[in-house]
Amino acid sequence: MNLVEPGLTNLLAVPAATDERPRLLVVDDQRVNIQALFQAFQADHKVQMATSGEQALALCRSQPPDLVLLDVVMPGMDGFEVCQRLKADDATRDIPVIFVTGHHDEEAETRGLDVGAVDFISKPINPRIVRARVKTHLTMKRQSDLLRQWVYIDGLTGVSNRRSFDEHLKSEWARAVRLGAALSVALVDVDLFKRYNDHYGHQAGDECLRRVAAEMKSGVKRPTDLVARYGGEEFGLLLPDTGLDGALHLANQIRQRLLEAQIEHADSTVGPLLTISVGVCTLPSGDAGSAAALLREADAQLYLAKSRGRNQACGVVLPAT
Repeated sequence: MNLVEPGLTNLLAVPAATDERPRLLVVDDQRVNIQALFQAFQADHKVQMATSGEQALALCRSQPPDLVLLDVVMPGMDGFEVCQRLKADDATRDIPVIFVTGHHDEEAETRGLDVGAVDFISKPINPRIVRARVKTHLTMKRQSDLLRQWVYIDGLTGVSNRRSFDEHLKSEWARAVRLGAALSVALVDVDLFKRYNDHYGHQAGDECLRRVAAEMKSGVKRPTDLVARYGGEEFGLLLPDTGLDGALHLANQIRQRLLEAQIEHADSTVGPLLTISVGVCTLPSGDAGSAAALLREADAQLYLAKSRGRNQACGVVLPAT
């Protein structure tokens, strides 16, 4: 899909990947309006454009902007419907939308705010005013993003927390069932961690958990995979589109990474180094069941790994109900 109108290629060239300026998406079917907004923001922002509602939705999913400047009147899908669809999608609902339109009536403004826009600016634009409003809403978004991060991040290890894990599991389960895709869960336990704490002290124990989390985080390669602190010395891995063999392979790779990290555990009965045990359960190809059952079976496999001497991964396909 070509999202750049002929003649605007140089004007709207995408900056280098290291460019950390706020990303704006301008959605308008009129070239003159796109140029006006580009001129207003090019110095301090990365500006992308779409000339239709369909293009705007595609860009928001593939390259989420920090803010959308959206025209109301466009051929096909109008701005109100675009905004409604953005707000109905979990992946795009937190992107602030400002309507920039030639409408001046109260009814249009009210409708725009009702469908989820944060502001409503009339054309012709005053560059100073529109820049000020965009700055305000970008600041508010950064604050909201930070608050959401605090809610879903474990304070000790910096990986996702149990709340984040549970919410992602719920959504990934629904997705797997809907699409007929595989989904794997792994529960990871630091072997004999109480002995580690007793031997080295709680500060060393905290540092140990941070190192385990870092090794796990480095061990996953896909952005869709989730590493979370599940509780105490237990971690969780959520692996969408991953079968049992792939999940066990990743679990053993992480287990090996920790051995190579050579974290001493002098009071372990397994060996002189820190080890982990892993229990894996896989929902194959979207078969029926429940997310709770997936977790129960993963926990049972973790118990099996411990009973067999620890420092290993055990796994099973979720039994049919």
